[in-house]
Amino acid sequence: MNSEAALQRSVSGLGDRVIGVVEAFGDFSLLAVRTVRAAARPRFPWRATLQQFEAIAVRSTPIVALTALFTGMVLALQTAFALSRFGAKPYVGSIVGLAIVRELGPVLAALMVGGRVGAGITSELGSMTVTEQVDAIRAMGADPVQKLVLPRVLATTIGLPMLTASAIVLGVFGGLVVADLEYAIAPSFYLQTVTATVTIGDFFAGVVKTFFFGWIIAMVGCFIGLSTTGGTEGVGRATTRAVVVASIGVLVSDFFLTKLLLLFPSEQLLARLLGLLP
Repeated sequence: MNSEAALQRSVSGLGDRVIGVVEAFGDFSLLAVRTVRAAARPRFPWRATLQQFEAIAVRSTPIVALTALFTGMVLALQTAFALSRFGAKPYVGSIVGLAIVRELGPVLAALMVGGRVGAGITSELGSMTVTEQVDAIRAMGADPVQKLVLPRVLATTIGLPMLTASAIVLGVFGGLVVADLEYAIAPSFYLQTVTATVTIGDFFAGVVKTFFFGWIIAMVGCFIGLSTTGGTEGVGRATTRAVVVASIGVLVSDFFLTKLLLLFPSEQLLARLLGLLP
């Protein structure tokens, strides 16, 4: 009897968790739809969006730049050491450039922004929620989604691709510095191997994913922040949960986006977007 009761409690607990996940996904989807609708309403929050862009994108530049620079440096260091076994050390730029442009630049930039911005959004909105400031906004007849969520989502979605583009440049530059100083590879030859391997389609494939990464980071932070309960302790738990969920969302979506971009050649997709192909 005891084993049957324990099994029943385990199954019941698992069912409750599954139902909770489904309900949370539904609420997240509703918030996403409300955010899209809020963008089409009058009195678009331009000033708040610009303020959030400065707080989210501009202030995240140093940490993203530092991460990209040293990632390119250590990648060049390890790659050149491995290629030296096969006599292919001079071609380290090809591997570093392709890895930085297609994967490491976008993903590491998203993870850095997700850790900083996701936690900031969640703690800010969570504090407003537990102190009933969000309810006060509703009481004044304003829409919290348009006033709080929309500016943060737009700022992160637009700002992250810009940060990624700069991260790619700095990552390739970091590899150039190490290749020149540690392995005596001429900078001109290094850049020649990078440009011969990396195409505009590769750059497009790397940057376009960050629009989705930025949307995931901002939406997760806003959703968890607005659903925070439990006072200051609840804000701390929500902040930790937001960073974890946003990071997992970035990594999982990266796989499916990469798979999708491999099915459709980036050069043709970019040409169609620019109107160069019928």
